[in-house]
This record gives sequence, C-alpha cells and structure tokens, in this order.
Amino acid sequence: MVVGGLDPEPRVAAPSESNAQAPYAGLDIGSRTIALVEWDGAGIVRARVVDTGTDPVRNARSLIEERGYRRLVATGYGRHLAAERELAGEVISEIKAYGLGAHHLYADVGTVLDIGGQDSKVIRIGPKGRVLRFEMNDRCAAGTGRFLENMAHALGMTVEDFGPHALSANGQPIRISSMCTVFAESEVVSLIARGEDSRRVALGLHQAIVDRVGGMIRRVGVQDRFVFAGGVALNPCLQRLFSQALDVALTVPDDPQIVGALGAALHAATGAREA
Repeated sequence: MVVGGLDPEPRVAAPSESNAQAPYAGLDIGSRTIALVEWDGAGIVRARVVDTGTDPVRNARSLIEERGYRRLVATGYGRHLAAERELAGEVISEIKAYGLGAHHLYADVGTVLDIGGQDSKVIRIGPKGRVLRFEMNDRCAAGTGRFLENMAHALGMTVEDFGPHALSANGQPIRISSMCTVFAESEVVSLIARGEDSRRVALGLHQAIVDRVGGMIRRVGVQDRFVFAGGVALNPCLQRLFSQALDVALTVPDDPQIVGALGAALHAATGAREA
C-alpha cells in the first residue's frame, strides 16, 4: 500500500488526442482504499493502492496527477463523486467492475466474493464476465472489513496480525453472540476479562463473519471457479474457513485489492473501442 504526503490540489493531466499511446484507467474508490489500474490494451502497465483517508477526492487525484488517459472509468462507493469532480468520464457499479476484473484474470470464474471495508458482495458470473446474479450487504458493518478491523483493535492487534492469530488457536472457536460491532466489541472485552484465550476468541469472530456471509454465498450459488477478491481476501483465516464451510477451493488473486479497478479499466478500453 502506498500512502504518503500529498500536495494540495495536484493537477490532473487531461487526455490528449495527440497522445495515442496513453493508457486506459480504472479508479476504484472504496471506503478504506482507492485503487488505480492503468491498462494499455494488452496488460496492466501500472497499479497502485492508497488509503481513502478523510479526503477521497484529494487522494484519488494523487494517483492520477500529471497523467493523461484515453479514457478513465470510476467504480466503488465514491464513483459518482469522482464523476462530479471530473476525475472520471464514466462510472460503473462495483458489481460489474468485479465481474469484468475477475473474468479477465480467470476466464472460468463462476462466483466472486468481495468483502470490502463497509460492504460485502457475492456475484455469480456468466460468459464474458456477465453478471447473472448478486447479493450485497451494505446496510450493516457486520461481515465487513470494518468489523474485522474493529475486532482486531479490541484484541489489541493490527488487522494484518488478526488472521494468523486466529489460525494459531487450539480448540474450538468461542462463539460470538452478536454481529453488531458495538455489542461484539463489548462481548470481546468481557471474554478476555474472564480469561478466555484471545486466539479462540479471534477464531470465533472470523467464524461469525463466515456464517453471516455464507448465507449470501449459498443464495447466489457456489460455482467453480470461486474467486475471493478485495483486501479482506488477504486474511488467511477467512480463506481457510470459507473454503471449509463451502467445500470449495478458493482462488485469491495475487493483488486482490485491484480487481475492481482492473474491471473499470477494461470497461474503459472496451467502451473506447465501441465508441
């Protein structure tokens, strides 16, 4: 992840007709991170991820400043803001973007799971990356990256250490009775105060996410190939628990955080060819 100091209101270079070799671009503005993928028609030429922070427009501008594109398409929860601030010429939904991105990476993809910072999505994919069916939870933090992050902090650790810590548990997970972030955090604190093993508590929290999201997955349909995308896909405990619960091998891209941005960049290239 690339995070650094940003100059105020950096200049964004406009696409130039004389620059025929300029790449296409996809910008995925999520609640926790912003991803950029540049596509030259044959492959990815640049990919970066930064924190969304408190000023997503400014941080998105930092990714594309001084760069010209033939076409830039935005996706993610901040996509309409990107269009309003003239960062992008077009927007597409996260569902479509993840479908296109996952299908490009794996032509035989059947189901895509993306757990984002504030929502979770399950997408059934058909030929050419077409979305056949999907379910999305964006009304509650339960089962999202934000829930995972808050629970890690309740146990006094980083979210990067949370998954490995849970995997090191001996014995059965300690079940968490509430998926509400506030109540779950209070329950975790009480369990630790009673002397419960934090590793088994962590495992129980991961299992609670799998149980909640698993229902969405089964309603959409578990199909081979099953792609786990998004930043939460880097969590090794969730990888194992989802695979066991669904009885399916999971495919995690090398850089799962850029799948949506890749889909947006591919849409930019396709739209430009069709125009």
